[in-house]
Amino acid sequence: MNRAAQLGITDWPLAPIWDDATLERAFLKTVVVHKTQHKPLPNWAGVYQELKTPGRKGVTLELLWQEYAERSPEQHYSYNHFCRLYKEWAAVLQPSMRQTHLAGEKLFVDYCGQTMPIVDPDTGEITCRAQIFVAVLGASNYTFAEATRSQQLEDWIMSHKRAFEFFGGVPQLVVPDCLKSAVSVARNTDPDLNPTYQMLAAHFGTAIMPARPRKPKDKSKAEVGVQVVTRWILAVLRHEIFHSLAHLNQRIAELLIKLNKKPFQKLPGCRASLFNELDAPALQPLPRFPYEYTKIQRVLAGKDYHVDIEKHYYSVPYALVGKRLEAHIRAQTIVIYHHGQVVAEHPRSHRKGQHTCDMAHMPDHHKVMLEWSPERLLKWAASIGIYTQQWVQETLAHAAHPALAVRPCLSLLGQSETYSKARLEAACLRGHLTGANRLHNIRAILKNGLEYQPVQTVKHDPLKALVHDNVHGESYFH
Repeated sequence: MNRAAQLGITDWPLAPIWDDATLERAFLKTVVVHKTQHKPLPNWAGVYQELKTPGRKGVTLELLWQEYAERSPEQHYSYNHFCRLYKEWAAVLQPSMRQTHLAGEKLFVDYCGQTMPIVDPDTGEITCRAQIFVAVLGASNYTFAEATRSQQLEDWIMSHKRAFEFFGGVPQLVVPDCLKSAVSVARNTDPDLNPTYQMLAAHFGTAIMPARPRKPKDKSKAEVGVQVVTRWILAVLRHEIFHSLAHLNQRIAELLIKLNKKPFQKLPGCRASLFNELDAPALQPLPRFPYEYTKIQRVLAGKDYHVDIEKHYYSVPYALVGKRLEAHIRAQTIVIYHHGQVVAEHPRSHRKGQHTCDMAHMPDHHKVMLEWSPERLLKWAASIGIYTQQWVQETLAHAAHPALAVRPCLSLLGQSETYSKARLEAACLRGHLTGANRLHNIRAILKNGLEYQPVQTVKHDPLKALVHDNVHGESYFH
């Protein structure tokens, strides 16, 4: 086109004077002339930041090109060339920077693969290998890191709480990996979140969007954040010895300040300055009330209308026997739900093997039994007679637990209302004298009216009159 312009060839079809041979000779005699043009380049870093600034969701490359062309109406690149140059500029950035992350939108979270040893100061043994939690904001790369004893649910949840407090606000989305503390069942489309993790999100007013399995680009910011923390924090601490988690976190916090103030290589500013400019104004405010760790656990109401939570047993309404319930376990309380409704609430106990029971949850006949203490049973028995009281005392003494003696004692004492106190006392006396003092014996005595029948105190010994070396009477055994 350059050579044709020099020859005055501008229209098609060509004039009759131009044939192939003539054109070839004419073109060989021309030299391509390059016109040197110094067109101003746009501020690509500014373009990049404009695309992710909060409140500017309608900002596009086309709009930014129009503004660039208006600033340089005489010399500017075409829109297509503008887009090509921007893509070339973005290609030299880190891979995670190629994505456009809106300010305050996403927080990427993960654990470092490297751990930090905590050493016993007395023995020199490693007591635990601390896990390093990392959280990175998408727009500014502002980074939070801390050490925890494990990656278990409570450590995972409380690290999020401290991260939100560190940032001073809450992002719209949290993007975790598919570890078990975050996701119960991992799927590409609709993963099942851990209910405790879901409750954390509800409290802080954010949403959880787990990365897809085997799709590391979904959380590339976290991958780069882990790499940066490993390089600029953990590597720096490799020669230091830590005897407590608090000391390790103190050192991490000191190096974290330096990391966030470290200047970018290809962008103006640093993580801290970009955070103040982009993410900080766009984050949602922290909740009014502080978060309290709440573990959610599925439980089954047993036949004794109690649920097992950490080997302690808490009562629920007896009508829920055999039902699946949801327990919310807090530091001081246990709250149990059925279909979203609170059905029981108890103070939390750490005494394993013990029971916490609310009388309102018991059926009526169980309530009656629970109201009868040993003292109350003995008082009722004493009002009937000494032998009735003796029967109740012996029953309570031989029971493995006082509660096991309540039912037979009530059954015996209730006979006084059926037959009278005098007859019951006489029946207990007869049972004492004859040795037939089981509950069914006393009942049979009363039913058959035998309580006033004379008791044979001297037994007839049919062997007493016999004299033989191999035959002995009753007296021989006394």
